[in-house]
Amino acid sequence: MDRVNDSAAPGSVPPARRPAIRRAAHALTHAVRGAVRGVVRGAVFRRPSRAALIKDALLFGALALPVVANLISPLEPASASWWAQVAGLGVLAAAIAVCRAWPAAALLTAIALILVHGNFVFAMPVMSYLAGLRTARARPLLWGFTAVFVGGSLLSAARGMDVTTWFPSTVWLVLLGVLPWLVGRYWRQYQELLRAGWERAEHLENQQRIIAERERLRERARIAQDMHDSLGHELALIAVRAGALEVAADLGDRHRAAAAELRTGAADATEHLREIIGVLRDDAPGENPADSGGTLPAAGTAGGAPVPPARESIPELVARARASGVPVSLTTTGPAGTSADAPPAPAPLTSLTAHRIVQEAITNAAKHAPGAAVTVTLAHRDGDPATITVTVANDPPPDGPPSWGAGLASGGRGLTGLTERARLLGGVLHAAPTPGGGFQVSADLPDTPHLPAHPPADMADMAGAAGPTGRDALRAALGLTPPGPSSSSHATSSSHAAPGERASEGAWASESARHLARKRRQARRGLITAIAVPTALMAFLGALMLGYHVYATLNSVLPPDDYAALRVGTPQDRVEEALPPRETTGTGVVRAAVPEPARADCRYYRPDADLLGTGRVYRLCFTGGRLTAKNSYDTHQLSVQNRDDREDQ
Repeated sequence: MDRVNDSAAPGSVPPARRPAIRRAAHALTHAVRGAVRGVVRGAVFRRPSRAALIKDALLFGALALPVVANLISPLEPASASWWAQVAGLGVLAAAIAVCRAWPAAALLTAIALILVHGNFVFAMPVMSYLAGLRTARARPLLWGFTAVFVGGSLLSAARGMDVTTWFPSTVWLVLLGVLPWLVGRYWRQYQELLRAGWERAEHLENQQRIIAERERLRERARIAQDMHDSLGHELALIAVRAGALEVAADLGDRHRAAAAELRTGAADATEHLREIIGVLRDDAPGENPADSGGTLPAAGTAGGAPVPPARESIPELVARARASGVPVSLTTTGPAGTSADAPPAPAPLTSLTAHRIVQEAITNAAKHAPGAAVTVTLAHRDGDPATITVTVANDPPPDGPPSWGAGLASGGRGLTGLTERARLLGGVLHAAPTPGGGFQVSADLPDTPHLPAHPPADMADMAGAAGPTGRDALRAALGLTPPGPSSSSHATSSSHAAPGERASEGAWASESARHLARKRRQARRGLITAIAVPTALMAFLGALMLGYHVYATLNSVLPPDDYAALRVGTPQDRVEEALPPRETTGTGVVRAAVPEPARADCRYYRPDADLLGTGRVYRLCFTGGRLTAKNSYDTHQLSVQNRDDREDQ
């Protein structure tokens, strides 16, 4: 017995791997079968809505009516048999049922039904329109129309149809197939444009709500900052005055106790103020300049200017603090050629920031170094750019640092906000203890702020404290509006721009705006295509048909002398030697008026190159390889005869 060779032959699968391959093939087959079953079940057997069923039933009734009418009362005795028409109605019902899932297949089915009976042609434009309405991709339908055109042309050539029969069929394909499909595509794109417009409007409404909420939180932060800057400063001055009364030598013990209670009450009020500010700021995360780094703390609302700290100059602020008992002095220096008493006025935004810095520094000195001398220095320097330096320095407290809990509470946010405010203006702020035990706050601010091209809205609102002149100066400094009478109108038109959009050249637009613009372009292109493509196709086919007609007319001329020389009974090959290379076109009127002899091969020619086809037509008929009949017909007389016959019927 030969030993069995268990080794695999070259190129075969090893036996050990065959079970795994079978399992993989079975799993793949099962997956493909399940996917196909799911697609078919979802497309065909999915339960449609009642409205969809009613629409499909009405559509089937309308499209089946011409076929049913022909079954009941046949208008064409030689039409298709009744069972073929009934089967065609069943196929039409199936095509309507799957039209929502497979519109291209439904359209091709409707076109194929025309071969069964001509009355099915009414389904072609409807299915073409629905295919354009329900199919986003154009390539499958274009390939389908191309296949129908090529197949119809080949079928016409195989049946020996004249070009005058082929051309109307092609025109009907364009009018009943391509044109409704393009109209459906345009309507679908128009509906998408409407949906995109409503989505855009909803997006803008949501964005407006977000902006309103952000402005509400920003207003809370602004209120907190104003309370910190204004009320905190006033409470600090009250505490300083109460402390001065408490140590006055000419007051009795009862008045000293009242002054102490007043100072304690001011400290408690400051503590409560700090807690309120903390609540307002904690509810508005990201609005704190220390957190966001992008907005000024004294932001205004979108509808109006913020509440300014106090409409007073820095000298007035220093004088008021001095009257409250704070030992503070002011020194101003100006550039060469100017008076120290009348330094040049900086930009409104710079003046407001300098006022805030001096106010905060005096308040901190009164809190943390009561009784210490405070020196305020304003230095204006020429240069490119011109700057103003604000320095507030205080000596160490004469009685040492205040005991824990004895001083006024601090929120720890004032210097942080001022540092961010100076940075947004293009300046810098430093705050640090001095070697002698005091404290110094110094800020270098540009005389004309160097702001970004498109600053936050609250920065422009903050300039409202300076009045209309200050706002105009701010806009001019920012480069938002050019000087001149058109500035206000330009600003007004810019203020109505949608959020997230800019109308200027090269500016960015939001995603929803780009989506809406894209849908508009698609709808516009769809409308142009729905008009231009059928027109271009008709023009092309018309030019093609006209060219063929001219070519066939010029090459189908049989001169009268040659026609007269032809004799009945002459062999066909000898007759063909005298015939032109092509037959003429437009012979339908002759064929309809004078039937051709049975089993005869008839050919048609013209005696001259009449492009209008209104002259005479020669007909030569061959039977058994010989010329059996030659006739000359007047096409005009035959047309009148055909019309009279139709009227008599």
